[in-house]
Amino acid sequence: MKARVSYLLLPLVATGCAVGPNYKRPAVQAPGQYRGAPASGTAASLADAKWFDLFQDETLKQLVTAALEHNFDLGIASERVLEARARFRISQAAQFPLLGVQGQFTASRPSSVGSNTGVEPGRLLDVSYTQAGVALAWELDFWGRVRRLKESARAQYLATEEGRRGVVVSLIGDVAGGYFTLREGDLELDIAGRTRDIAEQNLKLVQLRHDRGAATGLDVHQAEQFLYTATAQIASTQRDIDQTENALSLLLGRIPGDIARGKTLDQFTFPAEVPPGLPSSLLERRPDIRQAEETLIAANAQIGVAKALYFPQISLSGFVGGQSRALSELFTAPARDWFGGPRAELLLPIFNASQIRAGVRLSEAQKREMVLTYQKTIYNAFREVSDALSGYDHTRQQRSQQELLVNALTETTRLSTLRYQGGRDSYLQVLDAERNLFQGQLALARLRLQETLWFVQIYRALGGGWQ
Repeated sequence: MKARVSYLLLPLVATGCAVGPNYKRPAVQAPGQYRGAPASGTAASLADAKWFDLFQDETLKQLVTAALEHNFDLGIASERVLEARARFRISQAAQFPLLGVQGQFTASRPSSVGSNTGVEPGRLLDVSYTQAGVALAWELDFWGRVRRLKESARAQYLATEEGRRGVVVSLIGDVAGGYFTLREGDLELDIAGRTRDIAEQNLKLVQLRHDRGAATGLDVHQAEQFLYTATAQIASTQRDIDQTENALSLLLGRIPGDIARGKTLDQFTFPAEVPPGLPSSLLERRPDIRQAEETLIAANAQIGVAKALYFPQISLSGFVGGQSRALSELFTAPARDWFGGPRAELLLPIFNASQIRAGVRLSEAQKREMVLTYQKTIYNAFREVSDALSGYDHTRQQRSQQELLVNALTETTRLSTLRYQGGRDSYLQVLDAERNLFQGQLALARLRLQETLWFVQIYRALGGGWQ
């Protein structure tokens, strides 16, 4: 008879209604194409490329690989995934009956002159016995509270997984950006070193002309100024290189140290137009958007958990075992002890309805907050992609014009030097030309870095790299 009752209850539990709203993705109007995107509007996207195919530099590949293996933030994110997975499994286990072995030893000695009036004074009433057996406990999920808890825990677990993927995207972008910044520092250091060598040669030449009466003391001091400008830039650039190496070392999970180099910055080439793909695909590609949606799903499920408290909580419990004063007789036939079948316990809220109602309102407000967070995350993603596309395109144009400027400044410096050596101009014209060339070369190096970083930002904003 007990088995028949259990079999009848199982379908009721399985088919019981789950209170609370079922999740429905909020409608977000995606634009037809990104602002600043090429007019082609193809579905192909830069984010489809694997990160190890995107940057053709073996040293950079090794650095990114090392970061993915040893980075502390990624390790922390991975542990959070395991924590969320364990919480999900705990909530999942609540759907099933809890069957366990139970043991208990009880000893008592009531008063012989107390409330027991029918007991003769001085009579010994000591009692001690042992009880052992198998206990059953099971909450019948008629209203879906346990199922909603499982749904919420599963969404939170998936949200942490998306958070880990977001860390991967950021990590690849940070390592690549740091590496390119390091190579730009090396380029600046090379420019400053070559400028210093030129300044030293010019100072020797001006000093020689001064000794022969063909140059003034002002020319000598102006030559010294140009030399000190270059040497000061060397010290500043070397400081930036050291700090960049230290930052990269932390990303790689290492103590501060030297970072290996591969290609120079001007050896990297990137396409004039970058295909971003369709904006609608961004919702499925960006880990932060997927994380925000999973958090929203979890908040939506919590509404059902809160509303289920309006209804009775029904649980089954039972015990089969033995009870005996003598331990040796615990498992004998006379010691058998049982509840006579599963026992239903019904907990019905009566006087705490206002508290439950407040809990429902809290969960509903939290869901509305998560809806706004989800929408904001999507709109912010569109903005980041548009910013990156615009930044890359305009920086590329600016870098092209800066190259023309550096070529003009180089020719100006050459002609000014020839006129000075021929005695037709003062050293001031040479100094101005060389200073302008030096600053123009530094500006060109920085624009090359900015162009490269915008390319990395496009890849990151599109959600590329975590595959």
